[in-house]
Amino acid sequence: MEIVKRSDDVSGFVVLPRRWVVERTLSWISQRRRCVRDYERSSEHHEAMVVWAMIILMGRRLARPASPESI
Repeated sequence: MEIVKRSDDVSGFVVLPRRWVVERTLSWISQRRRCVRDYERSSEHHEAMVVWAMIILMGRRLARPASPESI
C-alpha cells in the first residue's frame, strides 16, 4: 500500500493518483445501512459487515445480464 500525500505548493483542486478508487469503494460500502453507523461492538463484526457488503455488490454485478456491446 502506498500513501499518496498532497504537495503544499499546489493550489486548488488536483486529482491525486488512484485516490478515487479508495473513495469510490468507501462510498459503495457506505450504501449498506450497517456499515454507515457504528452498530457493531467488535471490530470483527464490523469487518464481517464490510465483507458482506462487498459480496452483495460483486454478486449483483456478476448476475447482471451481458450487454450487447460485450458479446
